[in-house]
Amino acid sequence: MTDHVLVPLDASPLSDRALEFTLDEYAEDATITVLHVLDFVEAGYGAPMEASLPGYWEDWYENEEENAERLFEDAQATADEYGVTLETETTLGKPARSIVEFADTESVDHIVMGSHGRSGVSRILLGSVAETVLRRAHCPVTIIR
Repeated sequence: MTDHVLVPLDASPLSDRALEFTLDEYAEDATITVLHVLDFVEAGYGAPMEASLPGYWEDWYENEEENAERLFEDAQATADEYGVTLETETTLGKPARSIVEFADTESVDHIVMGSHGRSGVSRILLGSVAETVLRRAHCPVTIIR
């Protein structure tokens, strides 16, 4: 029996589909937690020259937390259609590692995630988050395409 499902959200259409799949499958039976990882590594790759100025990273962090809150509000609006209240979590780190660590420490029974949220050079340089989670997670992982 699945008691706790983790759905990593990254504002991609595939992560939205992963949430919808999870709500269809587990809305009545499980606690659903949506997790957004603030990825400082990817942010560093695209950082402008101002990134070396004092206060830049604090502003980046605050902006990313606000974006996460909007992401959670949208996710909850979708969950409201199913009569489900989502648990929400934000963490800072590398996405794959953060997802696996969260699943380990929070007794997650199942992870449902989109097949990718990155594109272009960042996907080549940083690898596939879904693939890494699939290989390292202690629980079943469903990849939505």
